[in-house]
Amino acid sequence: MNTADFLQILDREGRLLAAAAAAAGTDAKVPTCPEWQVRDLLRHTGAVHRWATALVADGHREPRPFGDAPDLDGDELVDWYRDSHRLLVDTLAAAPADLECWTFHPAPNPSPLAFWTRRQAHETTVHRYDAEAARGGTASPVAADFAVDGIDELLRGFHARPKSRLRTEQPRVLRVRALSAGPDTGPEAVWTVRLTAEPPVTVPDAAGEAEAELAGPADELYLALWNRKPVPNVSGDPSLAAFWRENSGI
Repeated sequence: MNTADFLQILDREGRLLAAAAAAAGTDAKVPTCPEWQVRDLLRHTGAVHRWATALVADGHREPRPFGDAPDLDGDELVDWYRDSHRLLVDTLAAAPADLECWTFHPAPNPSPLAFWTRRQAHETTVHRYDAEAARGGTASPVAADFAVDGIDELLRGFHARPKSRLRTEQPRVLRVRALSAGPDTGPEAVWTVRLTAEPPVTVPDAAGEAEAELAGPADELYLALWNRKPVPNVSGDPSLAAFWRENSGI
């Protein structure tokens, strides 16, 4: 996938998020994030969008603090989110390919522009799912290739950082397998996650034995690894799967 693909997904997913939030109402509970109502979801995601926009637009080379969301609610809050999302999309679309600014995890990317477009596409997709869960009804689909990319970003980006809580006193090996749903969804993708007292080391292969495997269709596994759905299939040591659920939150 390339930056243009991610930008298109970000554009679509933010519009879907706003529509679902408007349909649900800002008082609605978010079942995938039990401590949140839709207003919390909008304030969080809109603030993230504006934070990323400022980093890209101003070329900040160091991390910047999050700004506060305005004291809005109801339709006004939904409109503020729409404005936040549009500002982000427009800023990324106008940014130069050789953009230089701060990024926050080591997932392989050709440039900061690619990093932020990719990261915000996944951020928005996961929270779009949250908004649709609050609204109820059928959730919008996640394309298999995008889901595989998101799993890779989570495993080799977020959990390669020192902040990752996926650490074990004794070395352990977990395998993650995104199954192909058919000839049009691409081949299956596999990762081996090696757990130690240091941040996990993940490689995109199936080399060696693993103590447990988390598997499922790419779109379902993507949401499961972000703790939005149960893992479709767990084999091997169930305690290692439980360890993921308890410690993988970002």
